[in-house]
Amino acid sequence: MPTVSATINLTHHFLIAMPGLADEAFAKSVVYMCEHSERGALGLVINKPSDINLKKLFDKVELPLRRDDLVEEPVFQGGPVQTERGFVLHESMMPGAEAVYASTMTIPGGLEMTTSKDVLEALSTGAGPRKIFVSLGYSAWGEGQLESEISDNSWLTVAADLAVIFDTPVEQRYDKALLLLGLQSWMLSPEAGHA
Repeated sequence: MPTVSATINLTHHFLIAMPGLADEAFAKSVVYMCEHSERGALGLVINKPSDINLKKLFDKVELPLRRDDLVEEPVFQGGPVQTERGFVLHESMMPGAEAVYASTMTIPGGLEMTTSKDVLEALSTGAGPRKIFVSLGYSAWGEGQLESEISDNSWLTVAADLAVIFDTPVEQRYDKALLLLGLQSWMLSPEAGHA
């Protein structure tokens, strides 16, 4: 009987690094998956803040930041690819809303990822999306690479919960993501293995 290879789609899921994943960029990380297809995958690490906040980022791009709620929010290290480029993860604009950004990917699950400066310009006027997550860089996997890492027990996967991204303190995001699976970090062994 021929075997049928089931393809998985981890778009709008979290990847949770297993304790044995020693890669510095991904150790103890939670990655929000923006896109996953047979061609590869793209995501943003949501729990590794950089040493700059949004106020400093806006100063750097010469825009005022007229959103007091965002001034002290950290800019995150989204991954090791294109670390000089900004990525803004935000809630989808409501149907009929005025703001449409030049370079936006719609993610099933109620989020969008924008890479064009116009979203920052909207925020600089006090407008723009209410909930945002900003990173420099992103994470990417080539065709079959992520599936291979998952089968090697480098990652756990779970459907994303937006509260982990937008409402959970950074230092609690790893544990909160694990709780979505009913797990706690002490339950995980750093040794990879197959049952």
